[in-house]
Amino acid sequence: MTDTTRSDALLQRMMEFHPKIIDLTLDRVARMLAALDHPERRLPPVIHIAGTNGKGSTQAMIRAGLEAQGKRVHAYTSPHLAWFHERIRLAGALISEDALSALLDECIAANGQEPITFFEITTCAAFLAFARVPADYTLLEVGLGGRLDATNVVDQPALTIITPVSIDHQQYLGETLPEIAGEKAGIIKRGVPCVVGPQADEGLAVIEARAERLGAPLLAYGQHWHVSTERGRLIYQDERGLLDLPMPNLPGPHQIQNAGAALAALRHLGADEAACEAAVSHAEWPARMQRLKRGPLVDSAPRVELWLDGGHNPAGGAAIAATLAQMPVRPTYAICGMLNTKDITGYLRPLAPHLTRLLAVSIPGEANTLPAEVTAEAARGAGIAADIAPSVAEGIQMIARENPAARVLICGSLYLAGGVLRENG
Repeated sequence: MTDTTRSDALLQRMMEFHPKIIDLTLDRVARMLAALDHPERRLPPVIHIAGTNGKGSTQAMIRAGLEAQGKRVHAYTSPHLAWFHERIRLAGALISEDALSALLDECIAANGQEPITFFEITTCAAFLAFARVPADYTLLEVGLGGRLDATNVVDQPALTIITPVSIDHQQYLGETLPEIAGEKAGIIKRGVPCVVGPQADEGLAVIEARAERLGAPLLAYGQHWHVSTERGRLIYQDERGLLDLPMPNLPGPHQIQNAGAALAALRHLGADEAACEAAVSHAEWPARMQRLKRGPLVDSAPRVELWLDGGHNPAGGAAIAATLAQMPVRPTYAICGMLNTKDITGYLRPLAPHLTRLLAVSIPGEANTLPAEVTAEAARGAGIAADIAPSVAEGIQMIARENPAARVLICGSLYLAGGVLRENG
């Protein structure tokens, strides 16, 4: 990445516009977009994606499919891992430092001294960028929830998508699955088709009720499309017919359902079979069971098999466990750091049968990190032998000394994953 000093300083300044990191309402965004002459009304056709897990992977597969057809695609995602620029992809390329700095300057000037959260003002900056650069589609990933998320200001998207909904962010979205599903279903718009991934019955009922109320046609898993595996191939079927495709290049059985939602979206948009194959075979999405194959951390323990995952809720833990269950047998250690807002026991419990030992770390530079001692104690409570490591790099060395050919999974938080990607170059 080029020098990001200027944009880093502007982003830091934006953190000071509102005392809370998260404060769900659309009032401030509406004011800001009006001050910017409503870029959200000038976006290329929008595909809006909400859900608890799988949003980013699904978006990555849709983008790979559309780009294989020669389409120019904007994409907005959060949080970033190593650099903020990852959040804004303009017609296929990450936004440049000069373009980002200019946009941030413009948004700071338009906002004046009004309160606005970091996510809200940076989302407005992304919309401004997307409105000015020609493209065929805009892929918008919801930041949190859906109904009151800053991305939920587009009146007529081309398509909405709701990936699997599970319990997470209860302090903002509600304590029960129906409440959380109601927040996610807030992206459904009148008359706009909505692709729905696999859901628990109680969540699906809420989504179906809102879709019916708004006359939004549903393309729901198990009803309008089906996805499965057969003899090492991915089989997708809908009313247009059957696709026999390679398995997704993104590892883990949960990527089958993400691929299904992406394929349902692409088929609705008229994509051909070549685009659908590219969607599952060309997608890239870092820190989702990503094998690290080069860099200083890899070089420091060359026989260790190093993996990185940013999943951080119980469904994410279950997805990692299912992935590990399908991998060749090998002593597997975890280096884990989590935020204090997460259900750590729910995350760790599915991993317990697959781990030899866990080393807990605090996430560097993160105010809401769970102390390593608390993570280690929670791991022991979940039935995992656990100790503490001063850092990820030292944790890798501790494991390599104990078992030079171990598999090491760095996990628990996207913030931890981002730090690892920066450290590993």
